[in-house]
Amino acid sequence: PSSAALKQAVGERVAALGVEGRVPVDLVTSSASGLDPDVSLAAALVQVPRVAKARHLDEARLVALVQQQSISSPLGSARVNVLALNLALMKEPASR
Repeated sequence: PSSAALKQAVGERVAALGVEGRVPVDLVTSSASGLDPDVSLAAALVQVPRVAKARHLDEARLVALVQQQSISSPLGSARVNVLALNLALMKEPASR
């Protein structure tokens, strides 16, 4: 948190998201490996409008898929396995 470069990078990522209000921290920070298989449920839900538009899906249907792929965490916050969600999305027909 004391790194000026990190603070600037996080600020740029928040601005790039274009999201109003609080932004889930895992959307604007990165892990050492950059290969985390999960995102927080909050991070997945923030991305619903963008993903629904890109995949021509109904937002309500996408929210349901995200929630189906959500798993409880021992730490108390729900997580979504990105690979499992992407595989489920591949099976969805576009709603156009």
